[in-house]
Amino acid sequence: MELLRRILEILDARMETPVGYGWFHLLFFALSIAAGIWLCIKFKNPTEKQVRAVLLVVSITSIILEIYKQINYTFTPTETGIVTDFQWYAFPWQFCSMPMYTGLLAGLTKGKLHNALCAFLATFSVFAGICVMVYPAQVFISTIGINIQTMICHGSMITVGMFLLGTGYVKSENRTILKALPVFSTAILIAMGMNEIAHLVGITEAETFNMFFISPYEDPSLPVYSIVQQYVPYPWCLLIYLWAFTTAAYLILLLSMGIKKLHRKK
Repeated sequence: MELLRRILEILDARMETPVGYGWFHLLFFALSIAAGIWLCIKFKNPTEKQVRAVLLVVSITSIILEIYKQINYTFTPTETGIVTDFQWYAFPWQFCSMPMYTGLLAGLTKGKLHNALCAFLATFSVFAGICVMVYPAQVFISTIGINIQTMICHGSMITVGMFLLGTGYVKSENRTILKALPVFSTAILIAMGMNEIAHLVGITEAETFNMFFISPYEDPSLPVYSIVQQYVPYPWCLLIYLWAFTTAAYLILLLSMGIKKLHRKK
């Protein structure tokens, strides 16, 4: 027990809470972009096997870091022992959790499913990663490992998107967003189901459980979208959520299309 307590203390090592656009944030932001550029240079025309290998490495790394995060959040060492309290608000089924699952599946599958998952990673996932890396105010705490985990996981979403779009493995064309939509829709439906189940079994009576931040049973908390939730009835604000994220993902694709077009002209 003493050894386990010591390990938990090490996993919970502290640092001064980083600030947005401080050295810690900018370092990982730069590393995520540099990693994307490096992958594009190393794999100019990647084969499916090479892409699957990259996705497996990134997703497995993210899963390991997520397991660490859940351990850190659930078990707290004290002078008298270890307190166990699962943090339902941190259940790993948020928008930014999806690359763990979609990347792993894309690395293990072929054909249409593989292509759809890659299209999601190159559009919706990139937007989610950019949101956090550009506005990291809510992700930093005073635990070193958690800060590293959140920067690697969110930064890798940008890295993978750059790799897939930059190498042309995911085509910069309009129909790519149509391939990605079923993956996004499935993730949303599962999140809605989880939110309903959590409410029915009573989890939300004492805990916060708000997957994808779309639960009608929790207070609004997602930046910007929370304003919509305050004034628009649930079914309509959900539709706005779906439209907004789809539009943003499509803008990522349009940006890639524009860059490709400029590159061809040169």
